[in-house]
Amino acid sequence: MNALPQNASSGLANKAALARFILLTSLSGVGIGLAKMTTALYALSLEATPLELGLIASAQIIGLLLASLPCGLLVERFGALRLYLTGSLLAALTCQLLPLIAHPLYLMLMSLLLGLCMPCRLVALNAVFMQQLPKLKPSRAGWLRGAQMIGLLLIGPPLAASIYAALGPGGSWPLIGVVFAAPMLLAPFVLNIYPGQRRQAEPPDSGALGRQLSLLRDQPALRANGLLDFGVQASAQFFSFFIVAITLQGFGWSAHQAACLVTAHGLSFIGALFCLGRVLAQYPRAGRLISLLLCALALLILGLTQQAALLWLAALLLGLSLGMLQVITLSRYAEQGTALGHGRVAGLAVLVGPAGSLSGCLLGGLLGGLAGLQALFLLFVPLFLSFAAQPLWPSLQPIFSFRRTFR
Repeated sequence: MNALPQNASSGLANKAALARFILLTSLSGVGIGLAKMTTALYALSLEATPLELGLIASAQIIGLLLASLPCGLLVERFGALRLYLTGSLLAALTCQLLPLIAHPLYLMLMSLLLGLCMPCRLVALNAVFMQQLPKLKPSRAGWLRGAQMIGLLLIGPPLAASIYAALGPGGSWPLIGVVFAAPMLLAPFVLNIYPGQRRQAEPPDSGALGRQLSLLRDQPALRANGLLDFGVQASAQFFSFFIVAITLQGFGWSAHQAACLVTAHGLSFIGALFCLGRVLAQYPRAGRLISLLLCALALLILGLTQQAALLWLAALLLGLSLGMLQVITLSRYAEQGTALGHGRVAGLAVLVGPAGSLSGCLLGGLLGGLAGLQALFLLFVPLFLSFAAQPLWPSLQPIFSFRRTFR
């Protein structure tokens, strides 16, 4: 195993190193935020149907799913830095191709290619943070995701709306490519704290991928955490992508107003990630229950309201509750990574999250034309209520066993 640089021995426990990591993660999120918002606006300008909107959003996530497990093995074999640089360069090049053909199917194909680049960056950052989290305070468990969300939801959407209004798709995508490439200048000074190769790192063949995926089957705690993360990502993706179409088409908002709503939701999400980690560490059970109930309430309001004020309130409440749940899932992933391998668990986390996001996109794409996009928020309510009731399931098992005995 390659030795770590001497100046990296303290890792993210060093305040300067932590600040650089937060900056790199935020810059990485800006590119994704720009791409997601610009993709939605570009698809609407091409008059994409709800099905095409869902397929375009799903294509990027399918790319994430296909590449996440291999990247989990590659980060162990080649290190976080090389993986991050490769993903950034490929994403920058893909953005140059996006405006060449103005057709929803071409946009879907390019979104797939862009999605294949994302896990290189996401897995690299996740592996580094999971490795370093034991050196940090419990209150900082959500800082990785919070830093990503600063770029993804706080900076990216309004910036994308302004750039798109000024330059259109032809000028927007090349500029987004530059934003993807820019963090490559900072990455060597941040990701050098992760070893270039792990001892006993497996080659990314089919057998290794199967063993990595089997962790979800063999580790109940990891599986339960993954299911919760799946639900969080599904609802978050549905909101962040389809709320643009809902507000533009159903409420008559402008693209800038829709972007501001996404940004407000993101600000609430980020606030929870950065500020509520300590409280959730002190009161894990109560915090989990409150988060799930608040999430269900927010989704109920989003699915039923016709008032702009309630839409804003529900967006803020959803961001707050999802941020709290994300702190919980990230903390548990880090704990499980200590025993199972940070790269392997990071690869699974980057698989499970996009799988949930894909489900949110497909839900809107397949059912949006039948029931209306806004009403689909209601389908998430029973999911989070079932997670809230999960601690009660062991106590109910004797009751069900008793009933089966007397059938």
